[in-house]
Amino acid sequence: QVQLVESGGGLVQAGGSLRLSCAASGRTFSSYAMGWFRQAPGKEREFVASISWSGGSTYYADSVKGRFTISRDNAKNTVYLQMNSLKSEDTAVYYCAQARMQSTVIRTTAYGYWGQGTQVTVSS
Repeated sequence: QVQLVESGGGLVQAGGSLRLSCAASGRTFSSYAMGWFRQAPGKEREFVASISWSGGSTYYADSVKGRFTISRDNAKNTVYLQMNSLKSEDTAVYYCAQARMQSTVIRTTAYGYWGQGTQVTVSS
């Protein structure tokens, strides 16, 4: 069993920054790709970013490209999402997830384990 615990969410003004963390326990963290997703009220969960098992490959949604950075520390079993230049439309609950494969992947069905989510609210 895998447990994923997100932290770092909160309230920030537009243009500000936040760094989300996701601590993993259980299945070998370093063997699988990780991803960040978000869900705003009344909307479907959407892909934000993914990172390969080694951290050597990353992929971003167009809406966050150039503003968000995903990274991982396999020694600490933790994945991060650095969010800069935040906009009101970034407001959502952010979830980290562990993929069933090593490479970056977009679709939610490729992820087998999910955290409980952390709220990010950007005020304009």
